[in-house]
Amino acid sequence: MLTDLRGVIPPATTPFTRDGEVDLDAMKEQVNWLVDQGVHGLAVGGSTGEGHTLDVDELRAIVEIALDTAAGRVPVVAGIIVDSTRDAVRRGRAIADLDVAALQVTPVHYLFRPDDDAMQEHFRVMGEEVGHPIIIYNVVPWSYLSPELLCRIMDEVPAVVGVKQSAGDLKLFADLMLMADPEHLIFCAVDALMYPAYTLGARGSIAAILAAAPRASVEVWDAVQCGDHARALESHEKLLRVWNAIEGPNLPACAKYAQTLQGCPAGYPRAPMPEASEEQRQAIEESLAVLGVLER
Repeated sequence: MLTDLRGVIPPATTPFTRDGEVDLDAMKEQVNWLVDQGVHGLAVGGSTGEGHTLDVDELRAIVEIALDTAAGRVPVVAGIIVDSTRDAVRRGRAIADLDVAALQVTPVHYLFRPDDDAMQEHFRVMGEEVGHPIIIYNVVPWSYLSPELLCRIMDEVPAVVGVKQSAGDLKLFADLMLMADPEHLIFCAVDALMYPAYTLGARGSIAAILAAAPRASVEVWDAVQCGDHARALESHEKLLRVWNAIEGPNLPACAKYAQTLQGCPAGYPRAPMPEASEEQRQAIEESLAVLGVLER
C-alpha cells in the first residue's frame, strides 16, 4: 500500500463523547464520509486527530476501525506523537500487526531538542524495532528538522521513506523538494499553500484543511494533475477562506465543527481543548457556504 500513498490524505479527527471517551461508531462514519468525498488515503492519530491525547489502546482501536472501515479502498497512515524513543517503539509495536501503509512520526519535541545524530538514531531504532515504513512528521517549530537533516535521515535510515512537511513556509518546502531524491515521499502540510506545493511536485498532502473540506481539497489536487491551473487556483482561494476560519489553538475542534456542518458526526474535542467559539463557528459556516458544502 506504500506505493498507493499519494494525493489527498486527510488526517481524520478523533470523535470524543462529552465525557472524553473515543466514539468508535462516529469514527467509522467519518471514515466512510471521507472516502465518499473522493480522498486518496487517510491518516489517523495525528495532530488534527488529537493523537497527543490518545493512549496506546485508543490509538490501536482507531487504527483498527479505520482499516476495517476503509476495507482496502484507500491506504491508512497511523500517527505517533510521543517524546521518547522507548514510547515511540512501544506505540509502533502495538500496531505492528496491522496493515497500515506507514507510520507518521513526530520528532521528539518536549522542550529539549536532541542533536542531529540523536534525532537520526531515534528514527533508526524505531524503524528497526517496528518494521513499518516511517514518514517523519516535521511539525514542531522548536524541534525542527532542516531539509538537509531530513534528506540525510531518508538516505541513511532505510525505514524512513518520506516527510510530512508542516513546519515553516513554502521556501522550506521548496528546498526540501529540491534536495530530496525522486523516490522520497514528500507530503505538504502547509495548509494555506496546497496549490503551490502541488505545482512544486509534492507527492500529495496530509493536512487539517483536507479533513475540514475534503471534496474541495481533492478538486485542487485533480485540477493540478490535469494541468487546469485556473480551476486549481479558484478552488485554492476558496479553501484558504476555510483555513483562515479554522486555524487557531483549538484547530481540531474547529475542523470537527466544519465536518459536522457537512453531515459528518465528529464529536467533541478532548479536554482541556475548548469547542469552537461562536465567532469561529460563524466564520466556518460562512467559508463552507462559499464552497457550497453546507448540509441543508
